[in-house]
Amino acid sequence: MLVVLTGGTGGAKLIEGLAVEIDPAELAIICNTGDDAVFHGLYVSPDIDTIIYTLAGLSDSEKGWGIRGDTFTTLEQLRRLGNAAWFNLGDKDLATHITRTKLLKEGLKLCEVTERIRRQLGVQARILPMSDERVETRVQTPQGELSFQEFFVKERWAREVTSVSFVGAEQAQPAPGVLDAIHRAQAIVVCPSNPITSIGPILAVPGIRSALKQVSAPVLGVSPIIGGAAISGPAHKLMVASGFAASAAGVAGCYADFLDTLLIDDEDCPAVPAVEAFKVMAICTNIRMGDIAAKRRLAREVLALVKK
Repeated sequence: MLVVLTGGTGGAKLIEGLAVEIDPAELAIICNTGDDAVFHGLYVSPDIDTIIYTLAGLSDSEKGWGIRGDTFTTLEQLRRLGNAAWFNLGDKDLATHITRTKLLKEGLKLCEVTERIRRQLGVQARILPMSDERVETRVQTPQGELSFQEFFVKERWAREVTSVSFVGAEQAQPAPGVLDAIHRAQAIVVCPSNPITSIGPILAVPGIRSALKQVSAPVLGVSPIIGGAAISGPAHKLMVASGFAASAAGVAGCYADFLDTLLIDDEDCPAVPAVEAFKVMAICTNIRMGDIAAKRRLAREVLALVKK
């Protein structure tokens, strides 16, 4: 079993490649839920949904989120009726959130709801929320505190960031199956997701980071940073605010206590000594994933390394 830690867009690209190169049933994917939020009374889990839609062949690869070919008629009508509609929810996407909210209100846990949705959409890989308890990523700015979605979507991550916190993490527990998957894994992959707000909330749940430190299986990561900036999104900005360099070496620093190997881009080869100063092996390759061929190529490289 290959265990994967992931957020949304960047992680979904690598997972799409992995699911083609191996039997998807061999994948156990631990997803960030720190981005989860309630919109229009509906519980939305963006990273879980991005992974499910990707593996179900439904995702909008151009946007990097949502369902391909979706419409936004409901959102437009909500806006017309005076509702705040800055978070884009497509009409088909809304069906997922309505289903999740209904099942949660019936008493199911988030892990049970996720299992049901992924089965209904024909996804073979196991998809595990990091926790069934609510953990909320909060971003502190000079103008005040924001939820992650307010910072990322509403404000288009334009504000200066002073710190990031994970409210509720200390009281949370790993969702059923998470620790067992880590302990049973033949290899563990940390996707090229934001180290602070995608992987960070997962590691903040008590027990997960310590489990990663204890495993004998190889733990490999793929950097989301190339040349001092994130491949997409505000990872570099959030890393600096959290006390890490916005670089491949900074990524190694985030995971140094449990990571064995980090794939970095060819452009960042001069940073190999800085990465390896954290006692993490650095391997230079092309980590950009612009199309399915590139996703599969990088997935094969990852698999070859963890099977050594």
